[in-house]
Amino acid sequence: MDRSIAPHPALSRYYDDDGGADGADGKRSFVRRIFNQTAGDYDRIERFMALGSGSWYRRQALRRAGLVAGMRVLDVAMGTGLVAREEVDITGDPQLVLGIDPSIGMITQALRVLPVRAVLGAAEELPLADGQFDFLSMGYALRHLSDLSVTFAQFYRVLKPGGRLCILEITRPRTRLRRAAVKGYLRWVVPLATRLATRHAHSQLLWQYYWDTIEACVPVETVTAALSAAGFVDVSHRCELGIFSECIARKAPR
Repeated sequence: MDRSIAPHPALSRYYDDDGGADGADGKRSFVRRIFNQTAGDYDRIERFMALGSGSWYRRQALRRAGLVAGMRVLDVAMGTGLVAREEVDITGDPQLVLGIDPSIGMITQALRVLPVRAVLGAAEELPLADGQFDFLSMGYALRHLSDLSVTFAQFYRVLKPGGRLCILEITRPRTRLRRAAVKGYLRWVVPLATRLATRHAHSQLLWQYYWDTIEACVPVETVTAALSAAGFVDVSHRCELGIFSECIARKAPR
């Protein structure tokens, strides 16, 4: 797929937009830095934001996408390991799960509690051989990519024929009332609570950025079309509560 697709326009409030098309270099630097700075606070704030439901939802979504015991899994943008934890429980073996993330702070935090393997790297340039994995996941990180086309081509490359893909993301609600309610919660309540709880300005900034990327993100139809263009089949989208999106696809068997 030749056409570059950024998940959202450059957000100049957070990084300079002179680092390549759509500020790709500035964005990558900002994302890596902000996640390194906030890794220690991330899990605590995520539990507050998700009202304690995150673990249950992630497990159910992974099962819906076809993850079963014994599969070899790549968790892209592993972060602190929130998705990888559920994958370990489902697959039955932590050595079947490999995480990759551009933030050494996030990887360090994840490996404190998870006996999985991990690699430092970016989704757009996976430092992995072709056709290794039965299942590939990415949880709530699509908005942090620089190019959907390049990334999905990498996902396709490292999956085995017949391998499954599951992208979890928070998407902007379609109705005005629900959008206003979610924006108020994620753009103002969560960042303020984060600042009060952690006393860290970086953590407050991260959660403000979190909503701004949701608000500016391309529609899910663009994501599913990019997956199809990358070669994936059986591409589908499911949305829970009007905000939790699951994009599921499969690499065709030979």
